[in-house]
Amino acid sequence: MQPEKLIIFDTTLRDGEQCPGASLNNKEKLEIARQLALLKVDVIEAGFPIASPGDFQSVQQIAKEIRGSSIAGLARALEKDISAVAQALEKAESPRIHIFLSTSKLHRDHKLQKGKEEVIQMAVDAVKFGKKFCDDIEFSPEDASRTEPDFLTEVVTAVIDAGATTVNIPDTVGYSVPEQFAELIRSLKETVPNIEKAVISVHCHNDLGMAVANSLAAIKAGARQVECTINGIGERAGNAALEEIVMALKTRNDFFGVQSGIDTPNIMACSRLVSSLTGFFVQRNKAIVGKNAFAHESGVHQDGFLKKKDTYEIMDPTDIGLEMSELVMGKHSGRNALSTKIKAWGFDLTQEELDEVFANFKILADDKKEVFDEDIMALVQKQKFSDESLNTYSLIKIQGSFESGVVPETTVLLKSRDGQEHSATAKGDGPVDSIYNAIDHITGMACKLIDYQVMSKTRGKDAQGEVTVRVRHENREVLGKSTGVNTIETSAHAYVNAVNKLLVKPKAGPVGGGDIQGP
Repeated sequence: MQPEKLIIFDTTLRDGEQCPGASLNNKEKLEIARQLALLKVDVIEAGFPIASPGDFQSVQQIAKEIRGSSIAGLARALEKDISAVAQALEKAESPRIHIFLSTSKLHRDHKLQKGKEEVIQMAVDAVKFGKKFCDDIEFSPEDASRTEPDFLTEVVTAVIDAGATTVNIPDTVGYSVPEQFAELIRSLKETVPNIEKAVISVHCHNDLGMAVANSLAAIKAGARQVECTINGIGERAGNAALEEIVMALKTRNDFFGVQSGIDTPNIMACSRLVSSLTGFFVQRNKAIVGKNAFAHESGVHQDGFLKKKDTYEIMDPTDIGLEMSELVMGKHSGRNALSTKIKAWGFDLTQEELDEVFANFKILADDKKEVFDEDIMALVQKQKFSDESLNTYSLIKIQGSFESGVVPETTVLLKSRDGQEHSATAKGDGPVDSIYNAIDHITGMACKLIDYQVMSKTRGKDAQGEVTVRVRHENREVLGKSTGVNTIETSAHAYVNAVNKLLVKPKAGPVGGGDIQGP
């Protein structure tokens, strides 16, 4: 008997991008969407078009290019929101309008300030309006897990009658526990008379660390769509992690009896891309995609693993895209080998971009004994996603003296867009602090460093380091990133990257006001 199909609805670009500090530009969102399509995600929720002009353009661009996956846009139960989604999805091969409206008593009384009948009418009107533009309508009763069961049944019945083809049951604040959430899904299957006309979906948050467990319990109870994100990123503590759900179904198919259509060997590449572009590093012990997920240090474990790997590994690393052996490239490697490797990762570089990456690869190969896949990936991302035309400043040189017991002092030379060079010297608590103080002197901006992280992208003492800084100026907070072998210099590049973002005039804020969080 063929296992039932589970629809994977990825909301990395919508709910995932809403988590504090995870702001992505349109180029980065499109590249993630391309990787999600390679992963064979069934539905990609590309964004919230009404939220801002930038979000609208991003959804529009993804809808125009991506094929093979349905493209969804989120809307409140308001005609202006739904119209914006419909307009953004005009070029989509398979569009979906995702409408949400709060249903719990807490939300009805304090957020909507509306009664039950008004809420049902709003939901029905919104779904019917959406059907004018699109056949594929998903409806989410926000905070469903805290909604009175009888009222939830009424809402779900009404929206299916109105034309909803998917009803998504969100555990919006991560309040549920697996047994309770599974019972909620079973109850809806039994009490909603027209439930067979729609797919039951779930959207679980991780506030109590049970998003994946709740999602899997719901699948066992009959849900056939799961909303999730790469690496589990999302509002507050995050969402259910796509890679954990998919690999749980694959590894324990004997228990769940359903399967996804995900091309699992692309999981690792997608995880690394999302981590790098958002600046959210994956913890070492993270299930499936953490560095330690397939590492064995204990002597007893190593002995058992060497005798038979199944003793301590329940998954094959190659199933998620980890290679058992690695092709190491160096300064004698050619352009064709580099191009082939980059294409295999799903990147589509222009000839000009490839030439620039190849030139930087040769420079790096002279600095390092071995150049690993991660090194090349860092070069590609730096080339692909940096828009130098928007830069006000570029780093020319740093020069400093650092000695134990002496306050560090650094001279920084920046070039502005008009070709002028600007120099400043400053002291600080450490070398990085002195560099950042010198940059502040040149730019005239008093920036506050909120977060500073360095992560090794590869291996060895000569490994490339990725520096991520979070900087605040007045009421704006931005992320700056750079990658390189020299961590001090890379720290300077990351800070300049953040300053350049602050100097770009921000896009218009949310359109229409109100709550735009979503399920």
